[in-house]
Amino acid sequence: MLMSDARSPQSLSIKDPSFDEAASVLRRSLSTRRLIIVVGNCRVDYEGRANSSLDWGERVLIVKKDGSVLVHRSSGYEPVNWQPSKCLFRIEAEKESLHIVAARPQQRETLSLHFNRILSVDSYELSDRGEFNLYVSEEQMKEAILARPDLIEEGFRPIVSEKNLGEAGFTDIMGEDSSSNLVVVEIKRVPAGKESVAQLNRYLNSIRKNLRRGLRGIIAAPELRKGTQGLLATMNLEFREVSPQKCAEILAQRQTRKISEFLRE
Repeated sequence: MLMSDARSPQSLSIKDPSFDEAASVLRRSLSTRRLIIVVGNCRVDYEGRANSSLDWGERVLIVKKDGSVLVHRSSGYEPVNWQPSKCLFRIEAEKESLHIVAARPQQRETLSLHFNRILSVDSYELSDRGEFNLYVSEEQMKEAILARPDLIEEGFRPIVSEKNLGEAGFTDIMGEDSSSNLVVVEIKRVPAGKESVAQLNRYLNSIRKNLRRGLRGIIAAPELRKGTQGLLATMNLEFREVSPQKCAEILAQRQTRKISEFLRE
């Protein structure tokens, strides 16, 4: 049964369709670059960087307007299979099945879905022009710096995080630079002020008395508050501009790699 929502004529919904009906809606929606959601019982085969197969089960297929593809199980936030944008599609309806193939010819990657039952097909013409802002915590910024030490400087090598300095407190990250100096990094997700400089200096004073090598202190933050730069220079401390957005991008890239590694297994 084919239905459209009177309140939103740009949406299309079909429940318990025949394979021919489903194929017709899919071809029409793909040709007009609509968001597509298919729910049904399917098998999934992938050929490309590696080969994989997923046996029959009820799943959700999402095809976005840019040609990217996601296959989700009924639990878990990560897709069990996926393809990046700009896929080319082939839809084939048979008497007892529907086949959807999403291919990336230049990369020689093919994702094939074989449905023996379709519960629903929905497609939408969505408008989304909202600005996306990324927010991360200081803990997540620390995770990004540990993953990408060059955010501090080339040659920086983290040694330990959350080092207990007793009454002075806990450092965010301690490491070594390319000249084997000990480096203490204090992370702030908001503009760092004079209190952050005092905090970092307190850490260095606690470490310096028993240290027999060079010691540096660095504040990693999106920016410094007014008047803070002069205090940093007076105390011979340093500043590195590290934005929360950049850290969020690094963490997102790590997550994407994890999904890719999972698919290669």
